Amino acid sequence: MTYFILFLVSLGAATLLPISSEATLLYDLHIGYSPWLLLIAAGAGNVLGSVVNYWIGREGTDYLISKGKLTEERISKSERFFDRFGGYALLLSWVPVIGDPITLVAGVLHYDFRKFLGIVAAAKFGRYLLLIMGYFWAI
Repeated sequence: MTYFILFLVSLGAATLLPISSEATLLYDLHIGYSPWLLLIAAGAGNVLGSVVNYWIGREGTDYLISKGKLTEERISKSERFFDRFGGYALLLSWVPVIGDPITLVAGVLHYDFRKFLGIVAAAKFGRYLLLIMGYFWAI
């Protein structure tokens, strides 16, 4: 059950919800749960949360434009950003505050999903792996 809860917390943390999955992960490590299973649960949940953001961006573009939440100018600005920095801006998808909107923008711009998934998975799993390694280094 612990791994499923971490999965759900990590999924929520990857959306625009203000949730911290790192605290849950560190607590579960402290209690003695398997670091590898925690990595899988947290990483999978966080990647799935980013996929939700991507899907919302991809499917919700017309709706957002019609409601005035998104303008053609903003889309053009974002396209220039992705053209300039490439999808590797998605490596910042793990960063609080800026990471979630980047994954949403990738969906709005219909960025190649396979590339999106690979880059985001590397960033999200990498972050949790470093956090786990840091925990064991510190104790």
